Parts: sequence; structure tokens; C-alpha cells
Amino acid sequence: MTSRVGPRPASTNGSDFKPREKVAPHYQMSASLKSEVRKLNWVHLLIWLLVAAQVIVSHFDLVSHDTVSIPYQWEYPYLLSLIPLLCSSLSLPNNNISYLVISMISAGLFSVAPLIYGGMEMFPVAQQLYRHGKAYRFIFGFSAVTVMYLIMVVAVQVHAWQIYYMKKLLDSWFDATQEKKKK
Repeated sequence: MTSRVGPRPASTNGSDFKPREKVAPHYQMSASLKSEVRKLNWVHLLIWLLVAAQVIVSHFDLVSHDTVSIPYQWEYPYLLSLIPLLCSSLSLPNNNISYLVISMISAGLFSVAPLIYGGMEMFPVAQQLYRHGKAYRFIFGFSAVTVMYLIMVVAVQVHAWQIYYMKKLLDSWFDATQEKKKK
């Protein structure tokens, strides 16, 4: 431990820390990628809560179907997208590669696949709304297909960035474990 009081050696003026105080690049990258994945997890949770709220409100008839329409079929499998969210959250504190891989695979299966199916499921309704101006499902007075497409656009971007950052994080962790094995 160093003391703040007392004589200081003549050869040190406080600027000699650069060769001693270096954090390995993969640790820096890991920390920044973890931060990005955590932010995206919060946005994913918010999207999931919106979809879950619509499903719950509709199924328990908490409000009339004129106010909140019945859910589309893609929304039910999308509710399983909580699994990759939990796996990714569990992988971050201890750099657990297994949970991160499970999260990446299940993100494609439970997050992206239902969104692709939902885009195809809602396309004829969106086409009818565009061509004829007729909407049959509403969420608080807005066309349900429009609201759900807006949610889907944000969700696709969030999930794409999540998978991208998780892949970069996996590479960072894998490189770090390979360097440890070489030593």
C-alpha cells in the first residue's frame, strides 16, 4: 500500500502508470458488450411485457375487445422469448458460455421465428388496410395491425442486435479461454 504522505521517489512523477496499468482488450470488449446486451435485454423485456399485457387483457376480458383486440397467433409463441432473455441474463455475471449459446439459439427460435411468422400472418390484413382503409381489430382506437407492425419493427431490431452482440461477446469470451489454455 502506498502512502499519500511522505517522500516520493524522484524517478516517479505520476505519469509512469501507462505501462503498468493496462486492461487486456478482451476484458474491455467483454465489459462494453455486456453493457449493450443488458440494455437490449431491458428493451426486450419491455416489448415482451407489452405483448404479454395484450394477451392477458384479451384472454381475461379485462377490457372489451373493441378497446384491445384478440391477439394474433404469433404472439403466443413470442411469449416464450422470455427464455433467451433469462439465459442471457444468467450468462452475463459469470461469463457462462453455455447459457450464452443457449440464449443465442433460443433467441432465433422463440424471438425471431415468431416475428417472421407474425409478419406473414398480418400481411393480408395490412394489405387490406392499405388498399381499402378497413381495419377490424383495434388497440385503443388504433389499427391493431399497425400497432403490432410497429412493435415488430422494434423487436426485430432489438433481437438482431442482441444476437450480434451476444456473438461478439461469445467470441470475446472464447478468445480469453483459449489464451488461458495456451499459457
